[in-house]
Amino acid sequence: MKAIRQKEAADSISCAACSLVNLCLGKGLDQAELDKLDQIIDKKTQYDNEEYLFHSGETMTAVYAVRSGMVKTLITTEGGAEQITGFHLPGELVGLDGFGDDRHLCNAVALGTTTVCELKVESFDWVCEHIQGIRAQLMRMIGEELNHEQGMLLALGQMKADERLATLLLSLSERYKKRGFSALEFNLPMPRHDLANYLGLAPETLSRIFSKMHEEGILDVSGRDLRILDMPRMRKLAHCSQC
Repeated sequence: MKAIRQKEAADSISCAACSLVNLCLGKGLDQAELDKLDQIIDKKTQYDNEEYLFHSGETMTAVYAVRSGMVKTLITTEGGAEQITGFHLPGELVGLDGFGDDRHLCNAVALGTTTVCELKVESFDWVCEHIQGIRAQLMRMIGEELNHEQGMLLALGQMKADERLATLLLSLSERYKKRGFSALEFNLPMPRHDLANYLGLAPETLSRIFSKMHEEGILDVSGRDLRILDMPRMRKLAHCSQC
C-alpha cells in the first residue's frame, strides 16, 4: 500500500496561482474555468524517489500533471528487460497511454521527491463538458508530446551516440527554459544508467561521451549538475540549427 500522501501547504496553491499554468491544462482558461478545474483536480500528491505512480497493465484511473520533480516512463519485456521511454518535467502530462484501452502500457516512476496533480478519469467527461477549451488544451499537450517523441525516435534510430546525447540535452535545455529556469545550467535528476538506457547506450559509452564533451569545452558536468558552455557546438552535434 502506498504511503499516505503529503499535501499540506501546497494544497492551497490554486491552478490560477500555479507557475506552471501556461504549460499545463489551465493555459488559456479564464478565472471561472480555473476555479472549476480546482474543484476537480486532486492537487499536489507526493511520491518518493522510485515510487510508482502506476504499473503497466493497471486500469487507468487518472491523468497526472507533474507539479515538481520528474517522472520517468518505462516498459518491461516478459523477460524483465526495461526500456525507458521518457522523462517528464513539471507541467507535462503522464498517463495518456491509458486512453487506448483503459489500461496503462507503461510504468511511471518518480525520480526524486515528485508531486503531481491528478485528474481522475471519472471526472474527465465532466471537465470537458463544463470547461470550454480544456479538450483543446489536452489535444495541444498530446500533440507536443508526440512531436517530442518523434524527434527523439529520429535521434535514437539514426544518430551517433554523441549526437543522441546532444539532442536530449538540448530538449531538456529548452524545456527548462520554458519553465523559467536557466537553459544553460540545470540538474539531471535521473541517474546515469537511466540516461544510458533511454539513449540506447552502454553506461561506459555515455561516460566517455560526457568526458569528451567536457574536454572539448562543450559542457561541464559535476555529479548531476550540468552547464552547457558552447551552445552552438551542442546544436551542431544535434543537427538542430533552429533550436
